[in-house]
Amino acid sequence: MERTIRVLIADDHGVFRWGLRTLLGSEPDIEVVGEAATGREVLERAAELQPDVILMDIQMPQINGIDATRRILEANPDVGVVVLTMFEDDESVFSAMRAGARGYVLKGAPHSEILKVLRAVGDGEAHFGPEIARRLMDFFSAPKPASPEEAFPELSSREREILELVARGHSNAKIAARLFVSPKTVANHLSRIFTKLQVADRAHAIIRAREAGLGREDP
Repeated sequence: MERTIRVLIADDHGVFRWGLRTLLGSEPDIEVVGEAATGREVLERAAELQPDVILMDIQMPQINGIDATRRILEANPDVGVVVLTMFEDDESVFSAMRAGARGYVLKGAPHSEILKVLRAVGDGEAHFGPEIARRLMDFFSAPKPASPEEAFPELSSREREILELVARGHSNAKIAARLFVSPKTVANHLSRIFTKLQVADRAHAIIRAREAGLGREDP
């Protein structure tokens, strides 16, 4: 039986929430479990409903979508946040990524693109609309840190540990067994690593890691 993706919609415009609910309600693998109109409300709803994915607007009353994303992921790292917004400037895009969002898609994108990003994030992946993905390519040539010990300060110690193992060529299953966690937990960590490093996939993450000196030895 196909898994149903439980979605919370967070946007301060009632008409837009209605449109999203209508769109998602026609999809057999997606269930809208709730809505939120303010940043404070989305924090409460996320804790109460434990959705798989939150569709998050950036500009909301009380608490903006970036801060709300950060707070939600601190409390529940497994939830996937997709930022759905009118803003496509670099500051908005990368602020959302630094906060831990695993998807970013513009409100004007085709419905098929919104659904594609939502489903990818619901499956534990990171996915960005094509307009956003093009921006990420500019970061592949970012200067590397001076030494492996200084590499990627934006990563947590566990994320850096997983990136090290990925750079050594280990699969998610092998990493999960080694760290005594589930493969899904590893996949969730990897999604956040991809967004924080601003890379599109595992191959680019390995390139960045090895350029920084990670993954050279496997004791």
